[in-house]
Amino acid sequence: MPCTKCENGKYKWGKTGSCEYDSIAECEEANKDYYEKTTSIVELVISDDSQELAIDAISLVTSPAIEQDFVYFGKEKNNLTFAKVDEEKRMLVSPALIPNKQIFRHNPNTDSDYYVYFSPDTVRKASELYLKHNNHHKATYQHQDRVSGVLTVESWIKEGDQDKSKLYGYDLPNGTWFVKMKIENDELWNKIKEGELKGLSIEGYFTNKFEEMNKKQPTTEQILSAFNELVREGKITTMSKANRIELGLTDDVEKLTKEARALIPQLTNDNKFIKEKEKDVIKESKLLSKQKAILEKADKKETELFRAYDKAKDQAETADREFRETQGALQSSKNAIDIQIKRVNKIKSKAGKLSKTLVKKLNALDKAAKDLDVKIPAAAEGYKVVQKLLALL
Repeated sequence: MPCTKCENGKYKWGKTGSCEYDSIAECEEANKDYYEKTTSIVELVISDDSQELAIDAISLVTSPAIEQDFVYFGKEKNNLTFAKVDEEKRMLVSPALIPNKQIFRHNPNTDSDYYVYFSPDTVRKASELYLKHNNHHKATYQHQDRVSGVLTVESWIKEGDQDKSKLYGYDLPNGTWFVKMKIENDELWNKIKEGELKGLSIEGYFTNKFEEMNKKQPTTEQILSAFNELVREGKITTMSKANRIELGLTDDVEKLTKEARALIPQLTNDNKFIKEKEKDVIKESKLLSKQKAILEKADKKETELFRAYDKAKDQAETADREFRETQGALQSSKNAIDIQIKRVNKIKSKAGKLSKTLVKKLNALDKAAKDLDVKIPAAAEGYKVVQKLLALL
């Protein structure tokens, strides 16, 4: 049963309260006892299992949950710096989601009240998935009937003080998701101009952050960090003793987690480097094995060649020695022949002279034997010797 805005701009407590408070903060302060007893404030996140349905449609409603009305432009109304138009633009601009905005909800099954909110990251992710899955043409009326003729033509996230949302009169926190919609549905456009429809409300499928974390089996550090974040941001104001977490412990865990997280990039890079070098080592080891085999083969061939060279060298030295010995023997033989020829020539000269003398003597002896009519044996032997000697000359 939260504080709600009245038509006169003031705020009231619940549905039947008086419109007496000037601001929502004043209303909540006046009824803080209720807030302190409120059971929970739940962060909604987008489940990994239903990203396509995160923002299924945007509904035009009379009482937007984010408590922000839209502004629209027609021929009757030129908003702020917009130039005068000749015909209706049929455009409206509105926040679709405001980060960290607490939205009141009631669970009829447990008859309990609670608040939900969306973190800036979830708001951004929802805006991206809304366009990614082509839901910009899907719209409903009062979260009931699907209507046609409604198209989202612009979508953006506020990122600074100079954001164009200020041109439309909005002063909302950074991270707010804004949309501009073209309304071609006559019935809806009339309801907008008449003030019946005042704002937008998203339709989608979200899950409790802690339920999603439990589904993913988060670590203790993740749970403590998330819970501590909720406490620091004031989204959880009361805790029972059973649920109280020692903040000093969570701060220590967060500090250590931050230090550990800071080591992850370097360790990741180092491990990647080591793996790459291990691959290089394996590759180079294989190449080294191949090169070693080639080297061993080359060494073996070199050894064989050296042995063949040594053998050939020995053979060459032996042949050279034998050649020189034979050359020396040849020269000796030639020298011996020369000596022998000289001696033979002397003997031949002597034999020639002796033969001539012997022939003369034999001729004289033959004449004397004829004259005496006798045969002289020495003459016959002399002729034989002369014939042999002349054959040798």
